[in-house]
Amino acid sequence: MRKIAESTVRRLSLYLRFLEKFEQEGIATVSSQALAERGGTTSAQVRKDLSFFGSFGKRGLGYSVPELSRTLRDILGLERPYNVAVIGAGKIGTALVQYPGFANRGFHIRWVYDRDPRKIGVSCNHLKIRDVAQMEAELAEAKVDIAILATPADGAQGITDRLVAIGVKAILNFAPVQLDVPADVSVQHVNMALELETLSYALRNR
Repeated sequence: MRKIAESTVRRLSLYLRFLEKFEQEGIATVSSQALAERGGTTSAQVRKDLSFFGSFGKRGLGYSVPELSRTLRDILGLERPYNVAVIGAGKIGTALVQYPGFANRGFHIRWVYDRDPRKIGVSCNHLKIRDVAQMEAELAEAKVDIAILATPADGAQGITDRLVAIGVKAILNFAPVQLDVPADVSVQHVNMALELETLSYALRNR
């Protein structure tokens, strides 16, 4: 499969949310212009994004909302559930564990790890916080699809190396550090400072 730009994948995710909203409103068909207006882009961009994956909709009629929703869920890999491990039970980690939206999209947090002995054994949203020292022994035979890294920067690479060693292929990184991973491991970085600086630039240059 050809390489698709990350920006395109992000827009597909947005289109899916708009389509789900249209479904809730009882709307059966939608135009590329309607999707573009919701997403702050152009109808040509919507058509281009979708064209990477096939031909959808009918000229003059638009897209079938339920059909395009199903197609985008399949493209985005949302037709199956994912098992998720959270490493780091600080404020960010525990907030993520308690967020109900993940399970609603098929991302099920099964494990939570931390190194702080005061947290180990404590319940977090019905999950017991486990000792990160036992991570390999407990997860080696488990099916971990995605790891969420919410550790301090100084320990992030070491934890990443351990996750890679047990076969984890996808990591969502909240630690403020770039991670070094093999080519077959996907990493998404969530940098809060970068997002705020992007907003400050927008405010400065309005």
